[in-house]
Amino acid sequence: MKKGKKLLIVLVCLVIFAVLALVSSSSVSGSGESKKVVSEEKKQDGEASEEEIREDDGQTVENAAGAEEENASEPDGEDAKKVTIEEQVLVDQDGIRITAKEYVHDSLWGDGISLLLENETEGNVTVSCRALIVNNYMITDLFASSVAAGKKDNETMYLSTSELKAAGIDTVGQVEIYFHIYDADSYDTIMDPDCVTIQTSAYADMDTTPDDAGTELYNEGGIRIVGRTVDENSFWGTAILLYCENTSGRNVGISVENMSINGFMMEPLFSATVYDGKMAIDDITVFSSDLEENGIESIEEAELSFHIYDADSYSTIADSDPITFGAE
Repeated sequence: MKKGKKLLIVLVCLVIFAVLALVSSSSVSGSGESKKVVSEEKKQDGEASEEEIREDDGQTVENAAGAEEENASEPDGEDAKKVTIEEQVLVDQDGIRITAKEYVHDSLWGDGISLLLENETEGNVTVSCRALIVNNYMITDLFASSVAAGKKDNETMYLSTSELKAAGIDTVGQVEIYFHIYDADSYDTIMDPDCVTIQTSAYADMDTTPDDAGTELYNEGGIRIVGRTVDENSFWGTAILLYCENTSGRNVGISVENMSINGFMMEPLFSATVYDGKMAIDDITVFSSDLEENGIESIEEAELSFHIYDADSYSTIADSDPITFGAE
């Protein structure tokens, strides 16, 4: 090979290596390199000294390090808002132990309390819930777990996302649980422990302001019922949302009797239990089939009577006169 060709090959190789080195340096340096290039241009034009360039490059590194430190010190928004609880024993009686392990956040099921259930008895038991109260609002629970003799079980008691939303509860500060424990085979009651209360990390900021906007339908003897809204797109048909408040001194149950919509008799679905000193958001469901059979496309006027009774003895407390109200 001639000497000229060898020299040409060497020059081409040097150019390729220089280009690769430049690309590699640019990808590693990132945004900091762009400031250095600007400084080099200033230097070439005689507008910046080497000292200014060094200061410029040093400032770039300092800013990048400061940004990393700032981002590391700021907690993630979701993590900062997460509610937590301390692990605590809720029930420890006659061989049955229930421990609250942690407050959980599930994207599908919502918030809940993780429980460890331990059965040290010789019989199979089922742990369920008589009442669940969040931030002083009654919340429907669907919790039940069977634990065989001598066994343990990890279960989560979920808090209804839709009912928390209906009650205006954004952050859970307090959860009150009335457990009901019975024989899994005979269904005989084993024990009904006293109410256990769990205070979360958000307890100090808990908002218990009554969400009682609407039309007052009943207010006697410490029982107050407010008609709030009409939802014509509920799952079963049409729902009339009620706010119920109990300061009567005892636990009460509330049901509806003799209900009519636009003058046509209905068979609604409604039953609410409100413990003393507590509130509830519940709805009267009118089935779509009942409305369709009577040609009712929208609720213009509703009439009903409330039957209020003692939730423990079922004895009647009051039967209201017929109450008429229009849709809001």
